[in-house]
Amino acid sequence: MKENTARPYLVTLAILLAAMLLSVAVGSVVIPLKDIFAVFWQGITGSLGEQIPPEAAIIFKLRLPRTILLALTGAALASSGAAYQGLFRNPLADPYVIGVASGAGLGAVIAMSIRWPYEWASTFIIPVVAFAAGLVTVLLVVVLARVNRTSSSTSLVLAGVAISSFTTAVSSFVMLKSTGELRRSMVWLLGGSTLSGWQPVLGMLPYAVLGIGALLTMGYTLNVMQFGDEQAAQMGLRVGRRRLVVIVAASLTTAAAVSFSGVIGFVGLITPHIVRLLAGGNYRRILPLSTLAGAAFLLLSDILARVVIAPQEVPVGIITALTGAPFFIWVLRRSRPEEV
Repeated sequence: MKENTARPYLVTLAILLAAMLLSVAVGSVVIPLKDIFAVFWQGITGSLGEQIPPEAAIIFKLRLPRTILLALTGAALASSGAAYQGLFRNPLADPYVIGVASGAGLGAVIAMSIRWPYEWASTFIIPVVAFAAGLVTVLLVVVLARVNRTSSSTSLVLAGVAISSFTTAVSSFVMLKSTGELRRSMVWLLGGSTLSGWQPVLGMLPYAVLGIGALLTMGYTLNVMQFGDEQAAQMGLRVGRRRLVVIVAASLTTAAAVSFSGVIGFVGLITPHIVRLLAGGNYRRILPLSTLAGAAFLLLSDILARVVIAPQEVPVGIITALTGAPFFIWVLRRSRPEEV
C-alpha cells in the first residue's frame, strides 16, 4: 500500500529531474550529459580550479539559474491553479483563465516602468506590486462572477476574460508610454523571461517558498470545501478565514511567477487537471503532485521553445498557450452545463 501511495510522487519526481537535466543540456550549445555530471562533480568537490571550463560557465552562470527559475515558476503556477480549482470547485479556474496572472502582470509592468534608484529595489518591489494587483484582480473576478448569486464555470470564466482583457490592454498602454525596452517588455508579456543569472532566482525564491508552502498545508481545507461552505462550516472549518488564506497564498505564488518569468498561461489549468485524472480528487495529493508536475511541464515546454525554430527562441508562453488552448476547450466541453 505504501509503495502504491509513493509511486506517483516518485514517477513525477523522476520526470522533473530528467526535465531539469535536459534543460541544462539543451541550447545553442548542446552539452552532453556526461560533461554535465563531470562539471557538477567538479563543482561539488571544488576541483574546477581558477580557469573555469566554458561548459562550467554556461551551466552555472546561464542554464542552471534559468532551469531553477522556470521550475519555481511552473511549481508556483500549478500549485496556485490547483488551489483555485479546489477553492472555487471549478475545473476551469487557473491564474491565467480567471485573470489573476494578467492582473499581476499589470502590477509588474507598472513597477517596471518606474526608474528605481537601485537595481536590487526593483527585484523586491516588483513582486510586491504584482501581488497586490493580482489579489485585487481575483477579488474583483469573484465579485463579478457572483453578480447573479452564482459562481458557475461560465460566469467565472467570463468575468476572468473581461478583467484579463482590460488589464492586458492597460499593460500594453503602460509599455507604449514607457521609454525604451519596449521589445523586452513585450517578450516578457508573452511569457519569455529576459532575466538571467542568479539574482531573479534569489528574488523569487522567498515568495515562491512562502506561497507554495502555505498552499501545501491547505489540502484538508480544500477537501472539506468540496462539500460546500455550509457543510464545511458545520464540520468546524472557519470557511472565511481559510478561503482568504488560500486566495492570498495562491495570488502570492502567481505574482512571484509573473514578476520574474512573464505571463505564462495554462500551466495552472493543464497540470492540476491531469494530476486529478490520474491520482484522484484528494487535494492532499493533488497539491504536491501538481507542484512537481508543473515544474516539469514548464521545463519541457521551455526545451521545446528553444529547439522548435533554433537558433531563435520562442517565448515559452506561446508554447503553453498552443498546448493549453485545445486542452481548455476539451475541459470546457467535459464540464457540466450550468446556468449563468
